[in-house]
Amino acid sequence: MKPFRLNKHGRLVFPSSIFVELDFSIISDLDQLKAIIRRDFEVKAPTGIEIAARAAAGSYKTRYDLLRDIGLHLFWANRFALAMYDKRPTRWRDVPRTRNDVFVPLLQPREDREAKSASVLKAFGELPAKWDQAAEESLFGTLFDCFSNKLYKASSLPPIKATIAEALTTADAKTSVLTDYNPDHRHYSIDEILDVAEGQPELEALRRWAMVLHNQHPWERSQARLKSFAEMEDDDVVVLFHPKNRGVLDFINRVKSGTTHKSLTPTPTPAVAPVRPLQPVVIDDASPIQPKIEALAIRKGEIICTNDDVVRNSPPTWSPMSAQDITDKTGIERRRYTAEPLENIALEAARAAMKHAGRGPEEIGAVLFCSCTSNRLIPSTATWLSGQLGIMQTHCSADIVAACAGFPYGIAEAIRLMREVERPVLLVLAEKFSDKIGNARPSRMIFGDGAAAVVLAPTEGKRDIEVVQTYASGPFSQVNSIIWPNYDFDNDITVYGPEVKALVKRYLSQMINELTELKGLKGDGKLINDIDTIVPHQANKNMIIEIAEPQGIDAKDIYFNIAEVGNASAASIPIAMADSIFEGAISKRSLIFAPGFGAGAVGGYVVMWLDPAMIAPEDQTALAMRLPPTTAHSSLEDVQDAFGG
Repeated sequence: MKPFRLNKHGRLVFPSSIFVELDFSIISDLDQLKAIIRRDFEVKAPTGIEIAARAAAGSYKTRYDLLRDIGLHLFWANRFALAMYDKRPTRWRDVPRTRNDVFVPLLQPREDREAKSASVLKAFGELPAKWDQAAEESLFGTLFDCFSNKLYKASSLPPIKATIAEALTTADAKTSVLTDYNPDHRHYSIDEILDVAEGQPELEALRRWAMVLHNQHPWERSQARLKSFAEMEDDDVVVLFHPKNRGVLDFINRVKSGTTHKSLTPTPTPAVAPVRPLQPVVIDDASPIQPKIEALAIRKGEIICTNDDVVRNSPPTWSPMSAQDITDKTGIERRRYTAEPLENIALEAARAAMKHAGRGPEEIGAVLFCSCTSNRLIPSTATWLSGQLGIMQTHCSADIVAACAGFPYGIAEAIRLMREVERPVLLVLAEKFSDKIGNARPSRMIFGDGAAAVVLAPTEGKRDIEVVQTYASGPFSQVNSIIWPNYDFDNDITVYGPEVKALVKRYLSQMINELTELKGLKGDGKLINDIDTIVPHQANKNMIIEIAEPQGIDAKDIYFNIAEVGNASAASIPIAMADSIFEGAISKRSLIFAPGFGAGAVGGYVVMWLDPAMIAPEDQTALAMRLPPTTAHSSLEDVQDAFGG
């Protein structure tokens, strides 16, 4: 897990975006490590030669543009140290000569260091500030000190450093030697880095970069020099590299011993269409169960993460982007996070739904829990919820992993169970993405946290569910379009946009065709013409509109709340339903079409009646924990008050 935290200014910070911590237990071999390093450090980074050439050619428009390139270059130059080692200056006389867990970098001198530095210094002096002259000059002081005093040729660095014994037997080997080393030289603490606050989000991210990079060389850098091991004297201070943790050392030993193992990648069978189309389930007057939605309750995350907050935490792996860029790309302005465990917000929503429905634990026949972000396996979250709610026994308490199609999957299964037990079914849907995103930029831009719960029961009156349909699978690339955990991305949730777009387009076309073929509820027309409002899974506003309009769907007929809550996957559709009532977009009993689609190439939809009477009021205690949309940040005091801290 990679949780967020609030710093002393009440701003959201994502430590995993700031401090490099790779899980070496899942890195199979040196090739995989190099691929990760290339992606995270090298792809975006210019070389020192390129920076000097751009500076001399006048290619930089502002000081920030130059500063960002210097930062990217320095992350690349320190790529293996950041990912694998802690640096410990040690007097040569005290350096162990035979240990295999202590390493030293063998360095080649950097060419034309003075000329490159002079070119960059001159360019910076001639460039205008982009946002804040004082802040940008201060940042340049830190970054240029690192850049101009970099002694070694970064392109020649290997990931696994030499042991002292290996270094001593390598001809002409050199390493860094520190003269007049001061162990109390300025070093930024973790809290100092996390507590940074700049007026401009991009500068705040860059300030953290600069502090992390400074900490890679916390000594008087101008006094460092390269020296051969043959010339070493007892009082020379060398920089030893110690593996960050046991996982790094185990990886090094596996590589050196040749015992790394790379898992086989299965070859998928090409996808083929079913022998005949799988038909939606139509609930009519002859159906054995007439399902009614007695209550729908939601629980949004109590902490607002704005697009500015996302930009403030930009790691060097991300391309440049502004808060407005995120809105333009996704339709999202802010998303909601929670500091509570996933099951806690699920329980809150479940209790609120049961209270609104007027149902006691003795009446519930089954509990279903839909989520793709649950950490709980034993007991399942559904059984845990059953126990917390005081339900002595159910016919079934089970978890369903259907990601963004969780709502139609849950409704379909609830109806099947009601036919068996003829009792109310509690359907709970919840997601917590905020601690599973890490440094994957598309995921950080899109996903939020939230929960919803629905009480469904058999009725002899008006039914609320008319049609339900579910799908899964497709081409291998679409099935794997969203992955968690993704070992190639340090276990982070990753989204492959083109494949997601392809599966959404495929499913939405199929859904519209089915609704066109189904008989309407208001005479002999088509069901699609009876739909009052479309409340889709809130995946990406711009993508949905782009795909829907060629299907004959007008954007004004689609309800979106994604701008305020982001994408809460399984909980997305029911949260949007509730918000459509709270905001007055739906003010009377209306027929809605609720399609969902997502990870695993799952999909599905529900055609149902949404009535304001179904919606439980948001809990006032929970409401007090939240800030209005116009507020940029939650404060530390707000969250402490909300949780009784």
